[in-house]
Amino acid sequence: MKTVFIRAIEAAVDDKAAVLRVAAAGPSAARFEVALESLRRLPKSPFAYWTGEAVRSCFARHPRFEDGGRTAKVGLQTSDDFRFVRLATEVPPSGRGRRWFPFAKGGAFSRFYADVYLVVDWEKDGRNVFGYSKAFVRNPDFFFRPGLTWPRRTTSGLSLRVMPAGCIFADKGPAAFVEGDDPDALLALLALMNSRAFGVLVQLQLGAADAAARSYEVGVIQQTPVPALAPADQAALAARARQSWALKHRLDTRTENSHAFTLPALLQVEGDSLATRAGAWAALTQAREAELIRLAAEIDTHAYRLYGLDAEAQERIERGFGADADEPQPAGDDEADETEETDAELDAAPMVASLMSWALGVAFGRFDVRLATGERDAPPEPEPFDPLPVCSPGMLTGDDALPVPAPPAGYPLTFPTDGVLVDDAGHPSDLVRAVRAVFDVVFEDSNVRWHEAAELLSAPDLRTFFARDFFEPHIKRYSKSRRKAPIYWQLATPSAGYSVWLYIHAFTNDTLFRVQNDYVAPKLAHEERRLESLTNELRDGATARQRKELAAQEAFVEELRAFLDEVKRVAPLWNPNLDDGVIINFAPLWRLVPQHKAWQRELKATWDALCAGKYDWAHLAMHLWPERVVPKCARDRSLAIAHGLEEVFWVEGEAGKWTARKAPTRPVAELVEERTSPAVKEALASLLAAPPPAGAARARGRRRTK
Repeated sequence: MKTVFIRAIEAAVDDKAAVLRVAAAGPSAARFEVALESLRRLPKSPFAYWTGEAVRSCFARHPRFEDGGRTAKVGLQTSDDFRFVRLATEVPPSGRGRRWFPFAKGGAFSRFYADVYLVVDWEKDGRNVFGYSKAFVRNPDFFFRPGLTWPRRTTSGLSLRVMPAGCIFADKGPAAFVEGDDPDALLALLALMNSRAFGVLVQLQLGAADAAARSYEVGVIQQTPVPALAPADQAALAARARQSWALKHRLDTRTENSHAFTLPALLQVEGDSLATRAGAWAALTQAREAELIRLAAEIDTHAYRLYGLDAEAQERIERGFGADADEPQPAGDDEADETEETDAELDAAPMVASLMSWALGVAFGRFDVRLATGERDAPPEPEPFDPLPVCSPGMLTGDDALPVPAPPAGYPLTFPTDGVLVDDAGHPSDLVRAVRAVFDVVFEDSNVRWHEAAELLSAPDLRTFFARDFFEPHIKRYSKSRRKAPIYWQLATPSAGYSVWLYIHAFTNDTLFRVQNDYVAPKLAHEERRLESLTNELRDGATARQRKELAAQEAFVEELRAFLDEVKRVAPLWNPNLDDGVIINFAPLWRLVPQHKAWQRELKATWDALCAGKYDWAHLAMHLWPERVVPKCARDRSLAIAHGLEEVFWVEGEAGKWTARKAPTRPVAELVEERTSPAVKEALASLLAAPPPAGAARARGRRRTK
């Protein structure tokens, strides 16, 4: 006996009644007669009446995903990502593979390849995470194995991508594995799982039709049928998956915060102008995207054949699902951060902005200019499942594959070993001068390209661009997964008439003292002398223009004095530790970014939370408030672990269970005293008692020197 189903979901609201009448009366394109026994073949027996017997029978004809040496697993849930997760670019490179490990946690729709841009604290086999009572550590035996991963909850279709060896995976980024970790078997599975056929079989099992609520749970993947692959089928699918991975990996070599980065887009193509190069990159991207579409179609054809789905079954799939089940949708839930390249990013302006960002990185010694000049060849393309490098191929590294502290012998540029550049024309460490030196090395017609860059960026000149227009996009460039972690910090006066730029991976405890004594104080003294000279010159009378120039100089000197006072206020207490994360390290400096109000508000909110004890796991909290943090370690083992006091306050009993000691092995007062600095406490009191900082000043006509 068959049951009649009528599908009127595609009909317009005003037409639904007519569709129902026609279908109820007899045969119709909207009428389906299906035996209920056929629907029971599907896991959880959804009413997938429109798909046809060929699709439904796949669940009976083919083995489940979980059979045949395959498995899918859910991973780590830290329950406090702000504490345990970082962007790969914000942690010390020397800590990668020791404390910080790549963390696959979903992301945006991206098939075959997506950079693993997060890292998670897994020092000493996850001691900090295991010590946190709210964390859930699932399937750690599968950590660090090569596999496939996907965003579990998304508004888009299912998208599998390579998970390289050496990664930890998350609850929001489950992973699939094959017995023996065979790369070709994984690649063939990657192709199959990204096929239209597999996606439809997954979609049939989802309980909600609402695209905003798709959850591609491990249990659904485990129940999805996978056809047996003959060696020739595996080889064909693996080859197409490898090609697809390589095409997307090559596109990502232009992304400076990716593990794949080599050079910005404009330096990977030829052209007699930046605009011409932008067009060449756009054409190259479009050609690669067309090749990806061709490969996807070949994979779909192969998968349909393996599943035994003929043209009629494929037509039913298209009628029943359309493109909605398979294509990326507007970002939602967990995918609002990383997106694939858009048409806007293929315009010249964002490409030039990326070029300038790279040039600043070269000026700081982060990136290797020799890749652009041809003095150094890019390394060969890695294999898909190779462990991720600590530093991208585009970075300037030594024999240990870690960043170098000073220019190597024969390097064509100098860079500041203290990680400080200033927006100060004529200064040896002037940022614009350093970036211009990069252009001089890279471009034969550097002066023409320099002015073209400003024109394409719609900036009057590049000094103005860096002073007023660079930092906000830089924050955005280094923001993902709800983390904002700029690596170049602009500390400035309210008008941005003077800025100090810091590179986080060159920080030392003395960085702000150097800023104070070697940069800001001499700058103030110079501008005060200039003000005195102007005042003396105009003592016997002045024109309106001269009075305006004098007023601008007076305002500039006042800004510099206030800026120096703020640096002096915070320098004694600042103790950078990048394991805390960028925003916590930046938070005490919130008064030094008046030129960017939105960022200042975020820093102030983080600082207030630090003061309130919300982040007492941070090294900075112990540095500033040991009298508050040390006693907490006696009550919270995770804090004791974070601050190296576990053995003092806690003892391990039977079966690995930890309990608080009746009495610590050292007196609390002694622990607090040895962690307390009178100079830090005095500076902290001054900072907390300081009046509100000056607001952003209005432009006063001070001319910026190009």
